[in-house]
Amino acid sequence: MTTMTTDTTTMTENLMSAFGLDRPESGDDSVVPFTLEKLDTRGRSVRLGEALDTILTRHNYPAPVARLLGEAVVLAALIGSSLKFEGRFIMQTQTDGPVNLLVVDFDAPDGLRGYARFDHDALVKAAEEGRTRPGELLGKGHLAMTIDQGPHTERYQGIVGLDGHSLEEVAHTYFMQSEQIPTQVRMAVAEFTKKGDHRPHWRAGGVLIQHLPEHGMSHMPDLPGDGNFDNPETADPDFEEADGWNEARSLMSTIDDLELADPDLSSERLLFRLYHETGVRVFTPLPMVERCSCSAERIEDMLATSFTAEDREEMAVDGEIEVVCEFCSTAYHFNPHQFDPKH
Repeated sequence: MTTMTTDTTTMTENLMSAFGLDRPESGDDSVVPFTLEKLDTRGRSVRLGEALDTILTRHNYPAPVARLLGEAVVLAALIGSSLKFEGRFIMQTQTDGPVNLLVVDFDAPDGLRGYARFDHDALVKAAEEGRTRPGELLGKGHLAMTIDQGPHTERYQGIVGLDGHSLEEVAHTYFMQSEQIPTQVRMAVAEFTKKGDHRPHWRAGGVLIQHLPEHGMSHMPDLPGDGNFDNPETADPDFEEADGWNEARSLMSTIDDLELADPDLSSERLLFRLYHETGVRVFTPLPMVERCSCSAERIEDMLATSFTAEDREEMAVDGEIEVVCEFCSTAYHFNPHQFDPKH
């Protein structure tokens, strides 16, 4: 009996180690990379709590705007956390909808900040008409994803159209058409209230999976044409997706919003729940923090180099220039004459 217990314990420990679960589970504000080796799929799972709540409550956004910006922050964390260098991943929408601007910066390796601009009257009208789904709030326009590796490198930018679609749908289109990588994304944003809390707190979760066989050896043919399966001019009628990818995507489609946002369900438990039968291996969590990159030095340099003395005089109110960061609401104050040449 003792031997059987020992053998069972050893098997369990080996299984946990194989899954990468021989460590404490990750909590909020972290991204957990993972692989589904048998399905030729890799991915990342994100849980955001305090970091997201800080971003969304700082500006007291109406709930529909907060949820939309929350999704954008989750998507930026899922994509930006894949960067292997220090730099910035910037995601920005510009549209004609009630929420006409979303900007999220991911400052590698772990910094997040976000901002939303909306038309109050248009938002009220949309709410009265029941048009508050993400695609309806965004309207028509475009989503730009920019990778900035620093001052001595060229920026890379990909742009995809927004035509009443959600950010999940747009992400799929972007990766299929721009990167030619089969990708699936699920995101959820919600408010939770615990006993004793004086207000509800925002939190969110998301999972991104991509068909990326190891060593570049593809197990599925090239995507048809420009990756648009619905384009009759470029679609390949004989194209078939790999069985492994179909299975990975089908299992992920079973996730519901509550599971993604549940404060008591870690990324590891969720991934094990989804993929334990096919095999999943998780890696060391990557921490996420709310962090704004603004500073007095940067703004002072911008005022000195981008504006003339006359411009700065016009900006001054009661002898002082005030600059407020749209992301973190920090106010910076400058004397317009501090930029004058010293004699």
